[in-house]
Amino acid sequence: MGNHSDGSPNHSGTVATAGQNVVEKFQDPGLPPHRLRLADTDPRAAKRAERQVAILFGISVIGTVIFLVSYFAIDLHTDGSIATIRNQNLLLGLGTAFAMLGIGTGIVHWAKALMPDHEVSEERHAIRTEEDRQAAVRIVEDIVEETGIKRRPLIRNTLLGAVALAPLPALAVFGDLGPRPDNTLAHTMWAPQDGKLKRLTRDPDGTPIKASDVTIGSAFHVIPEGLNELQEGKLNAKAKAVVLLMRLNPDDLTISKGRETWSYNGIVAYSKICTHVGCPVALYEQQTHHLLCPCHQSTFDLTKECKVIFGPASRPLPQLPIAVDAEGYLVATSDFKEPVGPSYWERDEHERLINS
Repeated sequence: MGNHSDGSPNHSGTVATAGQNVVEKFQDPGLPPHRLRLADTDPRAAKRAERQVAILFGISVIGTVIFLVSYFAIDLHTDGSIATIRNQNLLLGLGTAFAMLGIGTGIVHWAKALMPDHEVSEERHAIRTEEDRQAAVRIVEDIVEETGIKRRPLIRNTLLGAVALAPLPALAVFGDLGPRPDNTLAHTMWAPQDGKLKRLTRDPDGTPIKASDVTIGSAFHVIPEGLNELQEGKLNAKAKAVVLLMRLNPDDLTISKGRETWSYNGIVAYSKICTHVGCPVALYEQQTHHLLCPCHQSTFDLTKECKVIFGPASRPLPQLPIAVDAEGYLVATSDFKEPVGPSYWERDEHERLINS
């Protein structure tokens, strides 16, 4: 025999049968009872919440001030060291975080602690243009009234101050968009200077590299001769000119017409800047002769003039023409024949300018 606990079919109540106890429709449970908050019943609690919201808006103002002071007070032109740049970036980040976080948390706390929180439901009605407009106006007026912004000048004033100052960091950053780069993106430090060819040197110490130093399978991170002596614009110049130098078996290289003199006995040099978004291509796989960008996994085939074989990059890495001078050191015979890095509006024009 079955019993009530094991779900036996011998008991008529264990299995629901179609048509039994069917409710024709769901009953509307209505709105849950409204629960008053502490700020709704205690004026001191409401005043305390108001001060807390004002403090949060004040934190936003302080964060904006920190951003502006660190942006304008720290002069990178006189001291462009990595430590100074790092400290400025830290202050800019903290200032922006406090500015945005103060406004966001202040508005959320204002809504949760002081604005009316009762729920309202209404029947959907047909859309009528004039009545909708009037209803929208009434809704806006109700929202303004429910926020209590007219009755709470402390919140209103601190909010206006925080919102007024918040866009200033963005406006200040716009100053870094100029002046126009013009043709500076088309050229690097590899171009010969006063007829003298630039030697390839090790990054970061600037030691010149001899062809005999480069063995098959090796890879060097390279900068142009004279880069370390720059007093201004060193980081920008390095960002455009860094190169990867490798040596392969000459029989493994596929050399296109016009590039027969761009390499030396299997030694080739290519820009280190990925043509996707400009990340450094720093990984070299010796067995497959592949270069990999770690940011988005764009892969370039070194044996085929760094043709893209995988990933989002759309162009091969630019090749640096190299040769050997009388002392056996590797030198760049010219600048890159195309702009390095990712695409930009004037790139095609600059490429024509380089090759003209």
